[in-house]
Amino acid sequence: MQVTLFIALLVLVASVHSESQFYLPIDCDDIHRHDNSSSSGVYTIYPGGPTTPLHVYCDMDTEGGRWTVFQRRIDGTENFYRPWSHYKTGFGTVAGEYWLGLENIFLLTVRKKNELRVDMQDWEGGQASSQYSSFSIDSEKAGYQLHLGSFIGGAGGDGLAGHNSMKFTTFDKDQDQWDKNCAQHFLGGFWYNACHTANPNGMYAPHGAIGFENVHVIWHPWKGWNYSLKTVAMKIRSVSRCPCAH
Repeated sequence: MQVTLFIALLVLVASVHSESQFYLPIDCDDIHRHDNSSSSGVYTIYPGGPTTPLHVYCDMDTEGGRWTVFQRRIDGTENFYRPWSHYKTGFGTVAGEYWLGLENIFLLTVRKKNELRVDMQDWEGGQASSQYSSFSIDSEKAGYQLHLGSFIGGAGGDGLAGHNSMKFTTFDKDQDQWDKNCAQHFLGGFWYNACHTANPNGMYAPHGAIGFENVHVIWHPWKGWNYSLKTVAMKIRSVSRCPCAH
């Protein structure tokens, strides 16, 4: 009886150890569900499977946490005027300013249904956010086309109203609705229409430092066309459990 109990205990311990060892979170939601005491910071996730680990910043504090940050501007240390190949694979420093990569964003949104939150700060200390009920993008073959749900609130207003259903454009890959290239003229890379009411990947600079119009880090409904924001972060959070096994 004691031997049988001991063997059963060993099997249980081995099982728990195995689950911990092979736990592969897809996003920051998975990390939080695995350990709800997790703090905001850099984590490793596996949206593309076990052979492709990906570093990402997880916001575990804002409105219940679980947010996977895919874009962040905070101090201008990173150049966001980049070619298609960079926007596809990602760039920057995850602990600072970065773009997670269109392919990684596609993998995250194809595996789970997500909501979107955009957090912003101005140079006077004001803060605002904008939230959308759903967010996903198509594959590269479809131009990483953007699909947004309804705007559900936030003092930032609906800065993405004209960007829904747009394909992604960079200075070397024009997929916008303008007869010129929006990325070239507004110095970023984004789901431009013809051209934008939001330019979060535009030129970073203190407000008033740039003389050119509409090339800044802009969120028009909140601060207008030529206000250069101090910070902006775009983040997604799962609204449904992943049907796949980890």
